[in-house]
Amino acid sequence: MLLETFVDPDRFSGTIYRAATWTYVGNTRGFRRTRWGYSANPESPKMVFLNPLRADAHELLCSATLPSPYRLAESKMMPSAAQMQSLPAFFAEIPDPRRAEGKCHRLPTLLAIAAGAASCGIRGYKAISDWAQSLGQKVRQ
Repeated sequence: MLLETFVDPDRFSGTIYRAATWTYVGNTRGFRRTRWGYSANPESPKMVFLNPLRADAHELLCSATLPSPYRLAESKMMPSAAQMQSLPAFFAEIPDPRRAEGKCHRLPTLLAIAAGAASCGIRGYKAISDWAQSLGQKVRQ
């Protein structure tokens, strides 16, 4: 959905990318790839330019879940009702740090839903909420 390029500001100013309507989004921290991972010390930060391939790239990338053609690692896992019902017991001993007026649901239940969603590859509050709403009544019980 986005093209990216890196420009060394010590050698170039990125004029060609700016003229071609690429968007300057900031600089890297200056670390570089090595065969062992990344360098220990930052050396030369690079300018980062982005160019959207679609007009709605920003909306797609900011949505809670990507549409199916763009999901690379979609999980096929879906916990059964018995598995979901057993999850709150794992979280029963965790003390609840919330104030009394902020509690609508029991903490073990919330943690069980979050753990179930995470095991299915769901990330983010909105996506977890959407996932929980999509569960059947027996699973949500």
